[in-house]
Amino acid sequence: MNTRSAIIGGTVALLLALGGGAAWLALRPEPIETAAAAAEILPFVPVTPLPLPPVPPRIAEGADYESCLVLLATDAAAAGAYAEAWAAKGGGEGAAHCLGLAKIGLGATEKGAEMLQKLANASTGSAVARAAVYDQAAQGYLMGGAVDRAYAAMLLALSLSPEDPDLLVDGAVAAGNLGRYQDALDDLTHALEIDPRRADALVLRGSSWRHLGRLELAQDDIERALTMDPENAEAWLERGIIKQRRNDRAGARRDWERAASLAPDTATADLAQQNLALLEAGPERR
Repeated sequence: MNTRSAIIGGTVALLLALGGGAAWLALRPEPIETAAAAAEILPFVPVTPLPLPPVPPRIAEGADYESCLVLLATDAAAAGAYAEAWAAKGGGEGAAHCLGLAKIGLGATEKGAEMLQKLANASTGSAVARAAVYDQAAQGYLMGGAVDRAYAAMLLALSLSPEDPDLLVDGAVAAGNLGRYQDALDDLTHALEIDPRRADALVLRGSSWRHLGRLELAQDDIERALTMDPENAEAWLERGIIKQRRNDRAGARRDWERAASLAPDTATADLAQQNLALLEAGPERR
């Protein structure tokens, strides 16, 4: 189910959050004074604004369900109204699913996530489909900053589908946002055992190694990721952070410039530009 990375940036980007490989950006940093402080920012947040399932398994089927999901891609308010009207006519799990996603799309991220988690708890769908809904709930919690609830939802997802590399990557994201870097590392290593070609998992594992103080292993993973995907902006960003940690200012500058050029108008570019500005400002203040 590694469909997201192949079509991110296309017109259907809203449909790509949970059916395939995750794309991750850096947390927007608090005000920082030095490049070393910037280097501690962790790229563990999903870029997608709304978690939708582009491919099966899904929690429901049918024309109403498909129509509601299509609406979500362009008009969350219309999708929410559609889902509410459908629910009043006995829309069941499909209506509940679409409504929860619409709430997230309208900015009520924690409320929507709670609705999705309640649906996954009670659903009669397959374990794999329920796991996907728990995963979507976790994405909603992350969007709203409820990191502990996101992690709990991902544990439920993985209990139902422990060999799904997409879920393992998303579980690592939730763990990383809690500072549980060893847990993130374990999930990412498992994901890579299942699918060794996951550049996104390598970038995140590299970041996890860095946070655990293992810079050589971090760099190994980032170099592997760049071999697989030379235009992976997050990998260039992370490699620049590693180089900065090793006092290679010129190398860090080149990598951050590359990250910014590959992903303009994104949080990755913002962080790369911020790090570049700090680098140009001169020696770090002690």
